[in-house]
Amino acid sequence: MKGTRPKHVPQRTCVACRQERPKRELVRIVRALSGVVEVDPTGKKSGRGAYICRTRTCWEAALKKKALEHALQTSISPENRAQLQEFEKELMDKGE
Repeated sequence: MKGTRPKHVPQRTCVACRQERPKRELVRIVRALSGVVEVDPTGKKSGRGAYICRTRTCWEAALKKKALEHALQTSISPENRAQLQEFEKELMDKGE
């Protein structure tokens, strides 16, 4: 009789702090085919994705150092940047 295998937990790397964490602990940001950069809460939208930890320091670093732009291979419009900053505020308000 074979032993049960441990469940595979997908790992992703935060673009800001470069730490590898389980995918579910990170927030996915996606560049859609239309070029719009947005938060992907389901993690299933099509497009190029990047992951950020749920901490203020990682969000600030990802936006300030342009690590997110580099990972998504695009520049982030002021409107998209404002949406990402608004999501960051909501995330911090929830205490995550």
